[in-house]
Amino acid sequence: MAETKTTKKAASKKADEVKTIAQLQEELLQKRTDQLANKRSHAAGELVNPRVITATRKEIARLHTAIRAAELAAKESK
Repeated sequence: MAETKTTKKAASKKADEVKTIAQLQEELLQKRTDQLANKRSHAAGELVNPRVITATRKEIARLHTAIRAAELAAKESK
């Protein structure tokens, strides 16, 4: 039997909670320290899952994007 694939339109993600720029920057600082710790443990051969480094890097990029969007929104609302 032939199964038909249905394509779904990509739904844009909406933020469940709105964070301030200061909260985003705090979270960014925490992710950067996590990334540094993960890199050190990976170099020492103690890191079990090295994909954590990639995931953390992507989370940092998402935070940079969210901070920039919040800055632009604040600038626009003035």
